[in-house]
Amino acid sequence: MCLEEAGVAKVPPHLSDAEVATLPCAALTAWNTLFCAGRLKAGDTVVVQDTGGVSIFALQFARMAGARVIATSSSDDKLNQAKALGATDLINYKTTPKWGAEVQKLTAGQGADIVVEVGGVGTMSESLKAIRIDGFIGVIGVLSGGAGGEMPTGLIMGKSARIAGIALGNRDYFEDMCEAIHVAGLRPVVGRTFGFQDAQEAFTTMIGQRVVGKIVVEIAGH
Repeated sequence: MCLEEAGVAKVPPHLSDAEVATLPCAALTAWNTLFCAGRLKAGDTVVVQDTGGVSIFALQFARMAGARVIATSSSDDKLNQAKALGATDLINYKTTPKWGAEVQKLTAGQGADIVVEVGGVGTMSESLKAIRIDGFIGVIGVLSGGAGGEMPTGLIMGKSARIAGIALGNRDYFEDMCEAIHVAGLRPVVGRTFGFQDAQEAFTTMIGQRVVGKIVVEIAGH
């Protein structure tokens, strides 16, 4: 096919087509959250919520950059998978619902530098309790409470929190990310692959949050 140069970018040569398909949305959102909006540096502490596509990419990118990662999930099995990917500390938020205080405890009262926020209003209070003064929360999802609801303004002010909604990123970010993935030899986590004929099951699996990482639907012959 013939495409405009501005509409395409080189991708890491060591990745399969299925792995490359995970990059433009989930990976780019995680990259933007950490390095562009969050200004991540080596030695920082990052909290990733749950084990979906963006959170797992954030875990991988943060570890690649020399950061400490605290992973949260309601599933001990998923937490163990996060640990295998490099998570330094694990918190089950079902058994530890006040996980913001647990993050403070794990960081000796300093708090996390960045929280990758996927829950929305339902988890924002704990995220604010988890961060340090002038910490950053990148909001990339609203899994726990929809798009509405009250915000804990007092906590935002008390922490001098920086909060930003993150939606993908630009081409420059994407090219920088692909170069970093190439140099590091990083491989996306494809939790499960479906044939096109099983696309409905793929969506059901995604809605049920049954997979760590990304779900891929492949079309035969492509």
